[in-house]
Amino acid sequence: MLASGASAAACSVSYKVASQWGDGFQGVVAVTNNRSTALSGWKLAFTFGAGQKVSRGWNAEWKQSGKKVTVTNTASNDELAAGAAVSTGFLASWSGSNPAPKSFKLNGRTCDVVGAATPSASADVTPTFSESTSPTPTPTATASTSLTPTVAADGWNPPADLAQPLDEVWKHVESTYSDLYGFKNYGWDQLMATKGTVNYCVRWDSDNPVTATTRDKIHTALRTQFNKWIHAMVDDGKGYSSFPYTDVKVDVVGWAVKNRSTLQWSDDSVKVYAGVLDDAGAPQCAPDCGRFFHQDGDYSRCPGKEAEHYDESLWLTKGFEGGAGGDWGQRVGQEYFTGALDQENIHIYLHEVGHTFGLDDFYDWTPTGVSRFIMNAGSATEITTFDQWMLRDFWRHLKSRYGY
Repeated sequence: MLASGASAAACSVSYKVASQWGDGFQGVVAVTNNRSTALSGWKLAFTFGAGQKVSRGWNAEWKQSGKKVTVTNTASNDELAAGAAVSTGFLASWSGSNPAPKSFKLNGRTCDVVGAATPSASADVTPTFSESTSPTPTPTATASTSLTPTVAADGWNPPADLAQPLDEVWKHVESTYSDLYGFKNYGWDQLMATKGTVNYCVRWDSDNPVTATTRDKIHTALRTQFNKWIHAMVDDGKGYSSFPYTDVKVDVVGWAVKNRSTLQWSDDSVKVYAGVLDDAGAPQCAPDCGRFFHQDGDYSRCPGKEAEHYDESLWLTKGFEGGAGGDWGQRVGQEYFTGALDQENIHIYLHEVGHTFGLDDFYDWTPTGVSRFIMNAGSATEITTFDQWMLRDFWRHLKSRYGY
């Protein structure tokens, strides 16, 4: 679905709805500076035509007054070079219809509108990391893993037939992530801060009752599924390229629910936060205990101090289709997750954990010769060899910040 807009060479905007559910949606906006000179500071303005309301945004400062929305640069992406693009995203509510904005202005100049995707109720979304803005034709072939590695000076030794697509992926990441090396809350950062432990809050955004048996199965599934990504970093019983862990401890330190009566247990094995709601009315564990809110590691206002802090949230939402993931955790449908507890791979959750570690989405392109991998939503139900090496590639580019 193309949105019409005035023709102007100064800038172009792509707007798409990445995921849509009952009364909410997630959008992605990419802005390109078509001028021959850089912009030092930028502000995008547009108007919603059907009462949509923004609740939060990322990679920019989002504000809304009535129908008018402004999106302003952050300190990390204020400089927009000539020909460069920046991506930002948001969550919003809608009712009745959800049409794309018809026009956009960047620093007061009207932009070309280059496209807007048709809403998809089951699309996977990535709230934290930048979206792709440079489409590449999708190949028809699927790679088969070779046993012959290529060896670089730094010990980088992926299978030979994966070297080129891995290089393409990393170049794409470097060109589209707005703060790739400055961002300090990837899953890697969390593991290093906790020395190999991940604490979870389960956000039960549902009125379906939870028994103690289901609770315990959710805890077990989290430990098993999260560690599938950790095990992808292991070779011959050791962490790949000095990665310090072969397994991590995954603890659930809290459950958040609107009404305590929804939780059908009386033991005190896990802390319960009842009636603690975010701005959109969804249950959450105490923000004072969350790493997302306190990336400086100061949990002095958390009732249980650091021992009860949580690094990520598993947000289980009734009626939610698809998924979302980032440094804050993962969001999937409550019915989907509880229905998949006995499966070998809870693949939507696994995909979202990949985003927590920084891995990208592949909405509009796939690398040469590879099309089936879990980060290419809907193409695989398990972590593949290509996913494994993308994860390792991310680690090798970040590991120096941790002294490895």
